[in-house]
Amino acid sequence: MVDQNNFEAIIVGGSYAGLSAAMALGRSLRKTLIIDANKPCNRQTPHSHNFLTQDGKTPSEISQVAREQVAAYPSIQFYNGFAAAGQRTDDGFAIQTEAGDTFTAKKLIFATGISDIMPEIPGFSDCWGISVIHCPYCHGYEYHGKKTAIMANGERAFHLASLVNNLTDELSLLTIGEADFTPEQRKKLAQHKIQIIESPVVQIEHDQGRVREVVLENGSKLSFDAVYASIPFRQHSDIPVSLGCELTEAGHLVVDEWQKTTVEGVLACGDNSTPFRSVAQAVASGNFAGAFLNMEMTNEAF
Repeated sequence: MVDQNNFEAIIVGGSYAGLSAAMALGRSLRKTLIIDANKPCNRQTPHSHNFLTQDGKTPSEISQVAREQVAAYPSIQFYNGFAAAGQRTDDGFAIQTEAGDTFTAKKLIFATGISDIMPEIPGFSDCWGISVIHCPYCHGYEYHGKKTAIMANGERAFHLASLVNNLTDELSLLTIGEADFTPEQRKKLAQHKIQIIESPVVQIEHDQGRVREVVLENGSKLSFDAVYASIPFRQHSDIPVSLGCELTEAGHLVVDEWQKTTVEGVLACGDNSTPFRSVAQAVASGNFAGAFLNMEMTNEAF
């Protein structure tokens, strides 16, 4: 239960980045509201990796401990729900929720993440985050030495192939159509015995999210243990853009070295503002955003 409407800072998004920002603010006694609907993008992922001290924990285990630790700071409050809209005010900003509540603050931090846009391939979304994966640093070790595919084309496919090649000797590229590689890239792929398969994928057969076979448009079926996929995304929240925050060409929020967006008083952290998607990165950028915001408010008031 939130017992006030006006805060020094509102954090929209209460997963790893948002909670990390809140801890920095809570330890500085800043009156902070976290608005979160408990819908993290990695909720289907069975285990989180490449995060020192938390390697192998489930995403929910990490976030539950984080939430409990942040809640211990009395200046932090939580609101369970979706942030639906935001506006500038004379003193800062106002955020409206789907339930019709309004909260105001001098400063905002968006830790809202991104939403992956799934291809219309039966079985793909069921496997996403489990055996259809996006990052060799987050998931690659668990599939090292396994039969692996990369579902991508062009520079992105070549980049992923160079990384994943170190993890397995059984690697194929599913280019979903005519392959787009330079002669030099084709030569290097051939040197590493990486097969290029151009027939589009029409289905992924799986067992509770574990890939078994990839079905191609030409009727053939290929067995794989893991499939890396590079898919498009959109911002999970449209509030930052509605406030005037700029996006990069790729679709991330533009931030500077202090996690400041292009709108004064608005910061962003986590997946919404970097292509490097990991729990460790989210925690680091959130901590930095919270600390910088506290410094900014201190400089304005001192």
